[in-house]
Amino acid sequence: DGIEWKRAKWSLPYKIWFYLNEVAGCFIAQRLVADHPRIEDHLARLVNRKKITMIPYGADDVDNVPVDPISKWNLKSGGYFISICRIEPENSILEVVRAFTKANYGDKKLVILGKFEDGNPYHQAVKAAANDDVLFPGAIYDAPVVHALRFHCLAYCHGHTVGGTNPSLVEALGVGCAVLGHDNHYNRWVAGDAQFYFKTVDDCANQMSILCQNPEKAQSAKTAAKEEFKKRFTWPVILQEYEDMLLEL
Repeated sequence: DGIEWKRAKWSLPYKIWFYLNEVAGCFIAQRLVADHPRIEDHLARLVNRKKITMIPYGADDVDNVPVDPISKWNLKSGGYFISICRIEPENSILEVVRAFTKANYGDKKLVILGKFEDGNPYHQAVKAAANDDVLFPGAIYDAPVVHALRFHCLAYCHGHTVGGTNPSLVEALGVGCAVLGHDNHYNRWVAGDAQFYFKTVDDCANQMSILCQNPEKAQSAKTAAKEEFKKRFTWPVILQEYEDMLLEL
């Protein structure tokens, strides 16, 4: 799960516990699997790089998804941005919402999928920053519905700032989403340079404007996302790498 002990959400005792687990795992395991080159570099601080195999996550190849599942929210195909993740500061949800509400994007919507809790200050801040064009359907685990929400979006917003190869980002590529991602080495290695990236709220708002005003650029990013997925993240490719590693052991 990336470098868990570095996550800001944990208190010091939790961080110490996660760090000790990481160190123990590195020395006890016969082989370490890193899901991203930067995670491989991180593990190589503790053990010989020959002990590490880099294998990213895979996802389903999804095509031709019906539009019916998104109609319950009155959404139109290509008419909204979407984010699907845990609602945490490290996932830049607040920044994405603030970017969306900075400008008028016509009839476009922003959909935030995730579980919100009434007593969580960060969750309250996200909702307070939203306007009427930001929708909060909650956490949805029905795969066909999630596939439809991804497939018909204008762009998938991926604000993750830490971690390796994030499954949600790979799943977005598998559906063929244009990606509006936080600009860091984790996300760029996964999604590629043909996507849209931001570092600040203003960056994010500018990229949203570009996507809304230039449908041909959004379509080009969608095509590139699917190509990137088919080259590196399909299950046959990923599972073959695991099989090769296990047979070697």
